[in-house]
Amino acid sequence: MNFARSAIALAALGASVTAVMNAQQKPSKTPVFGYQIVKTYPHDRSAFTQGLQYLDGVLYEGTGQNGQSGLRKVKLETGDVLQQQPLDRKYFGEGITVLGNQIFQLTWQSEIGFVYDKASFKQIKTFTYTGEGWGLTHDGTRLIMSDGHPRGALRFLDPKTLKETSRLIVKDNGLPVGNLNELEYVKGDVLANIWQTQRIARIALKTGQVTAWIDLSGLLEPREAAAADVLNGIAYDAAGDRLFVTGKYWPKLFEIKIVPRS
Repeated sequence: MNFARSAIALAALGASVTAVMNAQQKPSKTPVFGYQIVKTYPHDRSAFTQGLQYLDGVLYEGTGQNGQSGLRKVKLETGDVLQQQPLDRKYFGEGITVLGNQIFQLTWQSEIGFVYDKASFKQIKTFTYTGEGWGLTHDGTRLIMSDGHPRGALRFLDPKTLKETSRLIVKDNGLPVGNLNELEYVKGDVLANIWQTQRIARIALKTGQVTAWIDLSGLLEPREAAAADVLNGIAYDAAGDRLFVTGKYWPKLFEIKIVPRS
């Protein structure tokens, strides 16, 4: 999402967003963790990162903004783009995920998604959904999608039919958690960026409960943050047990370790 999107979204959601945000600011018993930077990598600061996944030694990244949206394969160590497929400028790209030999990509308000061949990036087919598309991941059998709703729903899609099969309301101590953005499946849970914050929620897929918050404040230096947009982009290397995070227009991608907050 960009600044224009922010204005549109807030105008559309109105008082319901304010109510949810106020509720989320109330004291919570959910633990909050911090981070340690393990390693820093370069990131294309022209990339409006919407989706991120690490697989087979490379990053798959989906980018947004009309006229700038697309799908790309990126070399982790250098940030170099190895392969890319642009979207038609009428589409605002959103979350992506790789499952098997296919890549799935959402769009923001067009209510259409795209499926690509993983090797060639050739578009195989399209699919439709209602409402907005934000984040996307999978648990090996289901696609998991966020839509930015203020009441915090995750949608589950059948990867073969691409039809919605169920929804899960996300809550923290009984209160809905809205603005779920980029998603990543990690060890049975889903990590979700919370739009316009420096926090990631760890969500239990069986219950929808937020079991922990990860506070990533201060990752970028102030001068870097001034030219960047929001935190958005989570990728997990299952084989190496490594966690990567970045953001929209960020010049860096970080490998981090989650630690108790001091």
